[in-house]
Amino acid sequence: MPLLTGNLGVAAWLAGLLVFLPKAWDVIFNPIVGGLSDRRGASSRRPFLLRGGLTLAVLFALLFFGPSSTTAGAIWVVVLYFACASVYAFFQVPYMALPAELTSSYDERTRLMTWRVAVLALAILVSGGLAPVVRDAVGYWGVGLFVSALIAVGTLASWRGTAGVTPRVTTSSVGSLREQLRVVSANRAFRNLVCTWIIQALATGAMLAGVDYVARWVLEDDGAATILFVCFVGPALLVTPLWQRFAERRDKRQGYVVASLVFAVGALTTWWASNVGMAATALTLAVVGVGYAGIQLFPMAMLPDVAADDATASGENRIGTFTGVWTAGETLGLALGPFLYAAVLALGGYAPSTGGGATQTGQAITAVALGFTVMPAVLVVVSLLFLRRYR
Repeated sequence: MPLLTGNLGVAAWLAGLLVFLPKAWDVIFNPIVGGLSDRRGASSRRPFLLRGGLTLAVLFALLFFGPSSTTAGAIWVVVLYFACASVYAFFQVPYMALPAELTSSYDERTRLMTWRVAVLALAILVSGGLAPVVRDAVGYWGVGLFVSALIAVGTLASWRGTAGVTPRVTTSSVGSLREQLRVVSANRAFRNLVCTWIIQALATGAMLAGVDYVARWVLEDDGAATILFVCFVGPALLVTPLWQRFAERRDKRQGYVVASLVFAVGALTTWWASNVGMAATALTLAVVGVGYAGIQLFPMAMLPDVAADDATASGENRIGTFTGVWTAGETLGLALGPFLYAAVLALGGYAPSTGGGATQTGQAITAVALGFTVMPAVLVVVSLLFLRRYR
């Protein structure tokens, strides 16, 4: 979004739409990929990782090498982003299916996801934190190459790291994709869990989209974006193992509720802190980061429980279909988050620019802060209505 609104001169509402549409496509496409990987069987998921991830690395780099004019640049972004979203499905869906197949242990799945969330936090920290630095130093094309390299490293690591591991669930699914989706949607535990996940992805997507805007217009310090990213994501590297212990001693669902409340309280207090200064904002965002670690770990550890339980009960491996619907929901939420944030900016009268030199009204700056703090907090609280029905 900063590329579109601050460099190509695209209006905030249109920038949000352009970011949203390619991701919305995944809502349809991800379950198709999940059904395809299920029919191939558990042992075939690793080739999907390699091909999907490396192709994504190339396309993501190209995304930032488009024309500089507003219309042509916007078209380039949306076309390449559609391609990225489609290719990413072939990595993400099999990747998310693997934990349910690598172990049959309820607690071991939590430990698997603990490592995943820690690496995820580190990757977001490095990519999101350094991207503004790279952009300011060499331009957006440098961001494309930088993140593309990270994607390639992550792809090769996950592909190589799962070599030689025998899947615990090997029976392929039967029936059409439509039949598989019908069965998955009828699973009450999954339905409540995925609804919670989608709404919280909205909140996370809005906050991640707003970091650059808050740094520039609320804190009036472009360099603060990196600090905010560190405060938001960094705590996950420290507290994720503590959330894991909470899950093993008590319960994943209970931990998920506590983490969600920590996230919401932290986001609300950030509204106050952003008017105080950088130090206070960093502190409250660190609280958000503690909650963020939990709302990433617990649902990802609960998903393979639901999918593996279904495989045990039905005798069929529908794990790919479960994760296809799950990643479709996650993608939709993470795409709608920036779209909602862009809508708040548009309502506040945010002014786009072609060189980052626009000035904003007090109302627009208020919208920048509200979309980053109050809106995500409200979304997370609403999501608990679904989580309380999860069993």
